[in-house]
Amino acid sequence: MNAQERELEGRVALVTGASRGIGFGVAEALVARGAKVVITGRGEEALKEAVERLGDGRAVGVPGKAHDESHQAAAVERAMEAFGRVDYLVNNAGTNPVFGPIADLDLAVARKVFETNVVSALGFAQRTWHAWQKDNGGAIVNIASIAGISASPFIGAYGVSKAAMINLTAQLAHEFAPGVRVNAIAPAVVKTRFAAALYEGREEEASASYPLGRLGVPEDIGGAAAFLLSDAAGWITGQTLVVDGGLFLNAGV
Repeated sequence: MNAQERELEGRVALVTGASRGIGFGVAEALVARGAKVVITGRGEEALKEAVERLGDGRAVGVPGKAHDESHQAAAVERAMEAFGRVDYLVNNAGTNPVFGPIADLDLAVARKVFETNVVSALGFAQRTWHAWQKDNGGAIVNIASIAGISASPFIGAYGVSKAAMINLTAQLAHEFAPGVRVNAIAPAVVKTRFAAALYEGREEEASASYPLGRLGVPEDIGGAAAFLLSDAAGWITGQTLVVDGGLFLNAGV
């Protein structure tokens, strides 16, 4: 990798829900471009393994649940202690504990989905803003979903929460400008354990509706996030980048 490609050298990112899947793909992309990262996740062992894979001195892990305010504070504090700054935030932590229509959805479950997928993202954004970005600038990327743009018959609660995240992105972009840019990524199905129910055992069939002929992989989202955080995206804020292998072309959206 040449010097130009190490465009994030000297920068520090906090990536939530990054012990595996999309979050790890994002962290890996940022480290490859020169950044140091603080990653969060619920499982201590998985988080430890992720830190080791990212490289000694390039990453630290903070275990905890995204919706826990004390965990949010600890993650931002750890970034400041370890690296002295937190230029970037990637809100990736999310949950989808239900599969099916929302007509009879347990409202306690709905609250859990929103606490994890939306309220925690706001909490992390507030803390990184006050700890570093307010005075020093930076950028935020929220991992949303195409389910937040187009209704789904199976993951309705998740989709509604991601629609809220897209709107939160626009609101934060407005309030945090001009020093901090805030954008979102809306992926289609990415091959992770989190999304396995949407393709496992029928990947060929699931891929057939994608013009590019395949489902996404975490590296696809990692590259997009790295771009949106970088100076190359310096005149982009408040936007939601759809990364879907062309799926919406077939949906007529």
